[in-house]
Amino acid sequence: MLSGLAVALGCVLFLGGFAWGAVVYQPYTVPTASMSPTIAAGDRILAERIDGGEVQRGDVVVFKQASWGNVPMVKRVVAVGGDTVACCTDGKLTVNGKKIEEPYLAKGSEAETSKIPTVTVPEGRLFLLGDERVGSLDSTAHLTEAGNGSVPRGSVDARVDAVVWPMNGVLDRATGFETLGGISQPGPLRLVLAAIVAGAVLVLGGAAYGPLAKRAARRRSGTAAKEQVLAG
Repeated sequence: MLSGLAVALGCVLFLGGFAWGAVVYQPYTVPTASMSPTIAAGDRILAERIDGGEVQRGDVVVFKQASWGNVPMVKRVVAVGGDTVACCTDGKLTVNGKKIEEPYLAKGSEAETSKIPTVTVPEGRLFLLGDERVGSLDSTAHLTEAGNGSVPRGSVDARVDAVVWPMNGVLDRATGFETLGGISQPGPLRLVLAAIVAGAVLVLGGAAYGPLAKRAARRRSGTAAKEQVLAG
């Protein structure tokens, strides 16, 4: 009875976790090193499907923009509509006059190798940079286009939550942007994984419990029978 309930509950959690993950997350393979060292070329990532209106500064997003090639690209949001972004002050990016700490950049690298002009991001748009600032084709490569190199929020398809291959785990939050109005919280990936793991444990444990319980009962029965014979 108990083993059957455990298996049933485990199946619900296991399959439900996979279904939840499939609805919420989209896997991508990153083809270039423009986001290294955070995400390397060839890494497999999981990105949470979101509306572009939910994006905040510091988010790593997957987006498509016709003038950028209209293929899925991965960059970091460093400024949103109404922000003024510039580089560099003491080797650091500034947003609305505040120097941004970017620990995700390669050790010893500056926020931008070539200075960019002061840019005010139009409302409803996002200014994007790669974490590998030397070779990334990002907003700094499109400054002469409409929007000063920014892209519409509606271009965003998903927010990157984790690198799953290799298993580098959930991305660190970009805390350097907190003073500008808060940052996004991690998606439900940990809850999804917890449901899947708990379900697998219950299924395996429940399936093993039945035969083990029967074997133990037979042993107890056999022992009792022997004791009765000896007593007789």
